[in-house]
Amino acid sequence: MPPAMTDLLDMWAAHSPLAGQTPDQITVDFLLPTGIYIQMDVPREATIQHIKLLLWKQAQNFPLFPALGEMESHMFECVNQTAVHEELEDETRRLCDVRPFLPVLKLVTRNCGRAERLLDSKIGVLIGKGLHELDAINDQEVKDFRSKMFRISEEQMQRVQMMTWKEWLQACFSPQLEPAAGTAITDGVNDRPADLKVTIHFDQSQDSASLKVPATCTPLEVIELSMRKWLTTHGPEEEEWRGQYVLRVSHCLEFLCEEISLFQYKYIRTCMQAKEPPHLTLVHTSSIKQMYDKEISTISAVVSRKSSNPPLPLPPKRRVPTQLQTCVWDVPSPFKIVLVNASKVNAEETVQVRAGLFHGAELLCKPAVSSESSGRSDHTWKENTLEFDIFVNDLPRMTRLCIAIYAVMDKVKKQKSTRNAHINKYQTIRKAGKVHYPIAWVNTMVFDYKGQLKTGDIILHCWSSFPDELEEMLNPIGTIQTNPYTENATALHIHFPEYSSHPIVFPPFDKVRHFSVIARIFLYHLFSQGRGGKKFYIELKEIMERDPLSQLCENEKDLIWTLRHDCRENFPQSLPKLLLSVKWSKHEDMAQLQALLQIWPKLCPRDALELLDFNYPDQYVREYAVGCLRDMSDEELLQYLLQLVQVLRYEPYYDCALTHFLLERAQGNRKIGHFLFWHLRSEIHMPAVSVQFALILEAYCRCNIPHIEVLKKQVEALSKLKSVNELIKLGTIKNARSKTKEAMLTKEAMMTCLRQSGYSETLSDLQSPLNPNVLLSGINVDKCRYMDSKMKPLWIVYNNKLLAGDNLGIIFKNGDDLRQDMLTLQILKLMDLLWKEANLDLRIVPYACLATGDRAGLIEVVSSADTIANIQLTSSNVAAAAAFNKDALLNWLKERNSGDALDRAIEEFTLSCAGYCVATYVLGIGDRHSDNIMVRSTGQLFHIDFGHILGNFKSKFGIKRERVPFILTHDFIHVIQQGKTGYTEKFGSFRQYCEEAYLILRKNGNLFITLFALMLTAGLPELTSVKDIQYLKDSLALGKTDDEALKQFRQKFDEALRESWTTKVNWMAHNVAKDNRS
Repeated sequence: MPPAMTDLLDMWAAHSPLAGQTPDQITVDFLLPTGIYIQMDVPREATIQHIKLLLWKQAQNFPLFPALGEMESHMFECVNQTAVHEELEDETRRLCDVRPFLPVLKLVTRNCGRAERLLDSKIGVLIGKGLHELDAINDQEVKDFRSKMFRISEEQMQRVQMMTWKEWLQACFSPQLEPAAGTAITDGVNDRPADLKVTIHFDQSQDSASLKVPATCTPLEVIELSMRKWLTTHGPEEEEWRGQYVLRVSHCLEFLCEEISLFQYKYIRTCMQAKEPPHLTLVHTSSIKQMYDKEISTISAVVSRKSSNPPLPLPPKRRVPTQLQTCVWDVPSPFKIVLVNASKVNAEETVQVRAGLFHGAELLCKPAVSSESSGRSDHTWKENTLEFDIFVNDLPRMTRLCIAIYAVMDKVKKQKSTRNAHINKYQTIRKAGKVHYPIAWVNTMVFDYKGQLKTGDIILHCWSSFPDELEEMLNPIGTIQTNPYTENATALHIHFPEYSSHPIVFPPFDKVRHFSVIARIFLYHLFSQGRGGKKFYIELKEIMERDPLSQLCENEKDLIWTLRHDCRENFPQSLPKLLLSVKWSKHEDMAQLQALLQIWPKLCPRDALELLDFNYPDQYVREYAVGCLRDMSDEELLQYLLQLVQVLRYEPYYDCALTHFLLERAQGNRKIGHFLFWHLRSEIHMPAVSVQFALILEAYCRCNIPHIEVLKKQVEALSKLKSVNELIKLGTIKNARSKTKEAMLTKEAMMTCLRQSGYSETLSDLQSPLNPNVLLSGINVDKCRYMDSKMKPLWIVYNNKLLAGDNLGIIFKNGDDLRQDMLTLQILKLMDLLWKEANLDLRIVPYACLATGDRAGLIEVVSSADTIANIQLTSSNVAAAAAFNKDALLNWLKERNSGDALDRAIEEFTLSCAGYCVATYVLGIGDRHSDNIMVRSTGQLFHIDFGHILGNFKSKFGIKRERVPFILTHDFIHVIQQGKTGYTEKFGSFRQYCEEAYLILRKNGNLFITLFALMLTAGLPELTSVKDIQYLKDSLALGKTDDEALKQFRQKFDEALRESWTTKVNWMAHNVAKDNRS
């Protein structure tokens, strides 16, 4: 654990009335390798390089100075804020950014190449885990993976060096495209593509021009028209400009590289729908080449280009005799393990061990149970051999051994006799009148990463926190990593016996395939029997159309397996159900499945996602799934990246197809790389994935050396924002008695802090973590503030570097887990995509949200928007009456729109209200009060703050506060009906939008269930078990016909309308409470 934080935090904070006047100078203790100790004052904001220079001058006055040698051969070490030794190889960092836990710097001698050490140091700081920690891990799998990734990264960087600037531009700054199903926007008269009015800006010039072009026009044609217009006013007609310019979206780093119609670009389509002219900028290729050259030089500093002449081949090595191995299929012995002992067992009662063998969620045989052992902390068992009812030759490659240690007590014994905090939740009463309480669990693979059956002794450090659902008290879905906090963890010492004098290995794919060919020849004679008649076809079709949560009975599994060839020909998307029907405890069936998998048709990527779930651990199945994902566009991959990162937890070995796939796509697209980095970095603190995610992050950084500096700038900026937030929290605690004084002092402290050079420089000139294509130039301090909620989120306003006058709002949260918000917004974005694919645009506003660390992250501020509460309170002097003022919302829109613009705003409101009514109902989004529903001045309604999902509604005194399926109040209907009573035509259209949207989501119900299932191990508070996902199945009425589902939805719609008065009462209470707080 890191040392306890004290007021030393203020040492690195800014000048403020709260933290005290932090001096510009800090007294630092320096420890020299010669044994000399020097104490001196150094500037807080000095770079490490400058501090070393000051130390060198001072050291000349002390003994043994000549023994130090060259200054460049030394570097500093410190203990950082997480109590880890950090090597300060990057000497351009400032002391106040390094923030040592104590102001003590140790000078040490460098022992290898400067460039390599500098790169290692930068990567360690960037990913939040020093590479020396990975170096210290005594695990051959870690070493082999890092070695392989190092070779791949060198080859990748050499390929980047050979790229043209156009290829580089496409990889780094490609724009978002509309889905292929999107149709062109027509003029509404002759159904011809609408004309587009484009504003063209000229880079490094104040000039702009307006062009009218067809929406089918390509970027190259726009460039030609723009240049001709420019040349008529600025110079003679010349042809030299051809090929010298590219088009960029004016406000961000998105270049229109592809020669496709303009309306296929997402930005252009968004502008057309909003009836606004797109702003594009002509950028000279010299500027692009300058950016490109800078990145290539960064690579060249670390990786040298390989010579065009390949080196002479090495003389052939002498053949080393291969070690004799035994195939696991040739070992017909029962599998067993030996319990040696257990220590630090957190119980005073009799203790037993239960062990099970799992393939995914499938229990391969009956669990084995040890004899009872008495003792306090240390335990041994008389009958210490656990034998399983399965032979070694039938163990699947991905078999995991799951172990639970539990206390056994008499039924009448009081709970206090155990110190386990979770006993009430997990107790299981047995028939023998005993009660079993789980104490600890641990999982490990039976085969190692090379496919060799484990033998010998192993000590497993166990976990003590249990999930909601346990199977036979075992936790198969839990991590196979052992608890890294070994000091206090229960330690179980087990022994894997040897079954042969040679290593036992799982057969390679060639042997599996050979075995399956023999099996196929045998099956060929039974081929006609493996086909079903019409009756079986109907039964099979019914089974295959069920949702992923539906359980299969044994008879259904047998039918599916028998008719597997029918499945391949008629229901290829049914592969997950076939895999659940395989008897994985029979290696003959497994080999036949592998044969079938080789000829199975490719699934569409959306269907293939399910195969990455925990239920499908087989290596070749997951490789097949990844093969299907390769057909995903970059846009589609970004859509599902959150889940793809989470399912890395299900991968038992570091070197797997999914890891390689994600790294390859991240190398080919900088935006994918950006979000892959942050999704991994935000969970690096979690012990179960810390090493795995650190290894992938290291591999990504080595393959994308120029991206390191870009990401490092973002990490440093977030660190500064965290310091500001902690300063504000400290101030609000100190001044809790006086709210007015608190607000004044804390706001002043925040402003002072943000204006300091140490903060303003770090927080300026960086790519936005929310969207890497947006460049943030600097903070508009006067518009910044902090919000009055418990965690004091920061409201930061940035200036857009690429578009003068454009402000961008970002909310920084420290203390709140944003991952559930991030998941909900991702699903909202997917719903928007599915509706658009069906030609239904419901004007959803899926604003950006990104978790960046342990309970920390960023949220995009939607411009020109206000909450329903503020709109209502502005129109009424009495908070209680505000919620019942049905004219407030319509009047607010009228103040901001007139004429045709008002009609458009009401239509935007109608469409978006329909979208969010359906989305909030399907996802079971709760806690819907007037402060987390907002409206833009353009009319778009949208929801924020998704702390309660999947029907987890808030309650008070055991009574649910929300009694409606979704929010549909009379003031919403008043806007939809344009303020007229009885305007049933408009309301009828609104209802039709809702029903159409609901049916579209139903058609994609399996996809939503899959996406939530893939997030089960993420640790989200309201998504911990399959029971939570059952809500989706019910809300989408899966298993019912469309007519039955529509009838159910109509009943919910009428209920929302009928009970809307309860919503108004809740809103009134919320407004009154808010008014009292202020």
